[in-house]
Amino acid sequence: MGNSGSAVKVCTDHQGGINWLSLSPDGQRLLTGSEDGTARLWSTADSQCHGHFQGHESYITFCHLENEAAFTCSADHTIRKWDVVTGQCLAIYRGHTSIVNRILVAKDYLFSGSYDRTARCWSVDKEKQIQEFRGHRNCVLTLAHYSSRDVLEEEEEEEEEERVSRDLLVTGSTDCTVKVWWVSSGRCYQTLLGHTGAVLCLILDAPNRELFSGSTDYTIRTWNIVTGEQLKVFKEHQGSVICLELVNRHLYSGSADRTVKCWLVDTGERIQTYKAHKHSVSTLKYHAGILFTGSGDACARAFNSKSGVLQKIFRGHKFIINCIQVHNELLYTASHDGTLRIWDIRGICKRNKRRLKKERSVQGRSSQKGSLSRLFNNKVGCMVQQENGE
Repeated sequence: MGNSGSAVKVCTDHQGGINWLSLSPDGQRLLTGSEDGTARLWSTADSQCHGHFQGHESYITFCHLENEAAFTCSADHTIRKWDVVTGQCLAIYRGHTSIVNRILVAKDYLFSGSYDRTARCWSVDKEKQIQEFRGHRNCVLTLAHYSSRDVLEEEEEEEEEERVSRDLLVTGSTDCTVKVWWVSSGRCYQTLLGHTGAVLCLILDAPNRELFSGSTDYTIRTWNIVTGEQLKVFKEHQGSVICLELVNRHLYSGSADRTVKCWLVDTGERIQTYKAHKHSVSTLKYHAGILFTGSGDACARAFNSKSGVLQKIFRGHKFIINCIQVHNELLYTASHDGTLRIWDIRGICKRNKRRLKKERSVQGRSSQKGSLSRLFNNKVGCMVQQENGE
């Protein structure tokens, strides 16, 4: 394992901590939202700042980037939409009465969750509130969205009451519950009970009808999003579960206990623990067999996702790393120290590709040996049968 030395580039334009980092779907731009009340747009081609979005009256808590528009939410109780080319504010969404924690853009909808105990749905284009989801007893921290078409069979769909829209919103709250809502009516479809602490993170696997929730009660819980049934409880963490990542039926969980754990979703078995963090694990990102983590110890790390071996430590930040992104073999880390740092991970990626290629080759030879062995055993069996006159 080697240490990284210094970053390829350090971007110091923000005057306050960076709370979130979003990558556009086409991979051409990054958006950072900061404690300084502004958002900045960065090109992944030259790592330069190409946009400065000003207008919020307090710090930005979260941001989301589409190819043509940027969205930010703030402690000033509002959400803003920005033109990524001109930097112009295109819309201000008003209605929340406290800090807006999270936003989610899906289809023509903009969803938001707030300390005012509500989630809301807005028309992206018309700048107006479509629906309010009221029922949580405390602040809404995390959001997910899906359509019943993604999870229900045709005959099940016909039985559903909601004919106009089959979109559903999932909310996680500090009141220890997860709620599922019909977007069209604002009606609560299900309340998922079981956590005994605040729900900090959600991951949705709609094709498999599963929802994963992480909590300050140290557990991750899996739910059937059609029936509301609790399927499994993952219990090995010794601290709050802060972040989740789901890849190929492997669930990665980052915790305040300074570890990441990998679980097999289908069995609930914990198959790997990634250690070496000196503080809480605040963010996770899986990329090509490598697990990247950001921590409260101001370091990012790269682990071999299969073996759990620590491959590299990225040092340079002064405070907690709040968010990470990976694009074109570059690692982007955004920190509460106000900097965006860019790291070259080509070496790690190449080593990992060689390792995967070698493993596949070994597996291929093993499989071939197994086939030859079975063929040999079959022949021996036939000879024995012939000798016995069978």
